[in-house]
Amino acid sequence: MSSNNKLIIFDTTLRDGEQSPGASMTKEEKVRIAKALEKMKVDVIEAGFPIASQGDFEGVQMVARSITDSIVCGLARALDKDIDRVGEALKEAKAGRIHTFIATSPIHMQHKLRMQPDQVIEQAVAAVKRSRRYTDDVEFSAEDAGRSELDFLCRIIEAVIDAGATTINIPDTVGYNLPNQFGELIKQLIERVPNIDKAIISVHCHNDLGMASANSLAAVLNGARQVECTINGLGERAGNASLEEVVMAVKTRCDLFSCETGLDTTQILSCSRLVSGITGFPIQPNKAIVGANAFAHESGIHQDGVLKRRETYEIMRAQDVGWSDNRMVMGKHSGRNAFRARLKELGSEFETEEELNAAFRRFKDLADKKHEIFDEDLQALVTDAGAIFENERIKLVALKVCSETGERPKASVTITLDGEEKSASSVGGGPVDAAFKAIDSLVQSGTELQLYSVNNITSGTDAQGEVTVRLEKAGRIVNGQGADTDIVIASVKAYINACNKMLEPVTDKHHPQADV
Repeated sequence: MSSNNKLIIFDTTLRDGEQSPGASMTKEEKVRIAKALEKMKVDVIEAGFPIASQGDFEGVQMVARSITDSIVCGLARALDKDIDRVGEALKEAKAGRIHTFIATSPIHMQHKLRMQPDQVIEQAVAAVKRSRRYTDDVEFSAEDAGRSELDFLCRIIEAVIDAGATTINIPDTVGYNLPNQFGELIKQLIERVPNIDKAIISVHCHNDLGMASANSLAAVLNGARQVECTINGLGERAGNASLEEVVMAVKTRCDLFSCETGLDTTQILSCSRLVSGITGFPIQPNKAIVGANAFAHESGIHQDGVLKRRETYEIMRAQDVGWSDNRMVMGKHSGRNAFRARLKELGSEFETEEELNAAFRRFKDLADKKHEIFDEDLQALVTDAGAIFENERIKLVALKVCSETGERPKASVTITLDGEEKSASSVGGGPVDAAFKAIDSLVQSGTELQLYSVNNITSGTDAQGEVTVRLEKAGRIVNGQGADTDIVIASVKAYINACNKMLEPVTDKHHPQADV
């Protein structure tokens, strides 16, 4: 594909997506997602904001070491210390990009930056020049471009391109724009910035008014050739443009779009489920492309039409995004090689034999409880095994619950905490509440439960339940996940997973849009 009909997909699930409250990821989880994105052939993976914390720095560094086929990007404010930190984090990347930004809207310049427009241009130019010390691939973002004055945007874009920026990102930071308005903005910039042909125009749209994908696509129709997006539309507030929506819209409506992405779209579903499992953000059934109902037809008229000719009610093939009716039956007699092979087909691979063994043990335990193991069960097992493998300060040894009519539920729990076995019992409003109280009496976490969510992984009374627990302490929020055919055990797994994360050392974490 020529540069004019190639649409670059820039995924920011690991950076902007992680800024969703409760969506924080461990370094190992970031690498797993990055590898799934690489397998999908995503062009650019924004791995994090290295200056935010030591953990963020190490996460970007690990992704940079692990990825070979995609560009690995790090975010930096237009500050020397931020840029140098990104340069250090990307030192081992096969292909690295520095993404630096500064706000350009009147409200941001006046109230956040407290800088004059000329000062903002000067700082932006200096940031791009410093970034060029580390890489020739430099992206500049005009934060809140959607509410910026057009003349000023033209001035700063021309200046940073002259300074060496090769990608210019136009963000709708607060999700304020409408598609026709945002598309016109891109068109005007292309027409008015004299050196715009030396850079790729990118867009980064938020979903506050539910139009992030629509705005992104309007920009592409008007000449943008990079879209910044996230898996499942994850992101701050209402989220970002959804990768799967943007990519499949361009592919499905090739009659309107004079560009294509080059992504392996059959990897979309497995990547979506991986991100959902790691972050604990379930996918709503009616979510476009990846929701359970996305290709389901209940209406008799629709069913009849689809049976006669699929295109009557389906504009995409379910198989093109990873849905398939062809599944290998897994059960208690399946071996390790079949288990490993099926997970590889689903986009999940193991770094070590120990990780494989941990997941396979859980597979065998589950096979004793369920006759048939579905793909969704396998992916949940991998997430569950990964969570337990990484955080083992607290381990569940035994759980006993008693719930009967007319009596308060009671739970008895035995755990190990840093290798020491401890037991406690408690009563509660239900068996889950009682179990959580018993654990907390031993761990003394001092946390507040913000979210308790249960989703069935597959259908049937023997289906696994997937539980998400969100805990908060002194402004810090962590997410825990657990899965089991017994919903109380799944809940305890999720609670212990969250407590383990809360026990990790606290590091100050800066927000990328904090005051410069």
